[in-house]
Amino acid sequence: MDQTIFQSPVFVAAIISWFLAQALKVPTGYLRTKEVNWASLLNPGGMPSSHSSIITATTYGIGLYVGFDSPLFALAFAVASVVIYDATGIRRQAGIHAEFINAIIRELASGKRLEEWEQKKLQEVLGHTPMEAFAGTVLGIVVAQIIWFIW
Repeated sequence: MDQTIFQSPVFVAAIISWFLAQALKVPTGYLRTKEVNWASLLNPGGMPSSHSSIITATTYGIGLYVGFDSPLFALAFAVASVVIYDATGIRRQAGIHAEFINAIIRELASGKRLEEWEQKKLQEVLGHTPMEAFAGTVLGIVVAQIIWFIW
């Protein structure tokens, strides 16, 4: 076992999948808003879901290299289910709450009584829609499969 983590095809697939998902957030965001937002490279939300992508690439890679009938794959699948549920459920709801709170703050601040609140805008893109999570999942599978073919 003389190999480093960077020589692990599962790790490489996960990192490439995460990187691609984050990079794709700029053009997909532009298609949605017609504005280039470089900050989306570091945002947790948006299309595609990097959370879904990295955990799916890891899980699928484990299946390819260790076996889809292995206990390690079962564990990875369980963790992937939790991560994707969290991204589309809990974190998405937190984003919806942030949108609502920001709307309230805008309404209150329009009376010029709460101007300092305008500078404390809550981040609204925290979670993912089911389509964003699905896109991240597909990206993870594709990257893991490509790495499996070439490794």
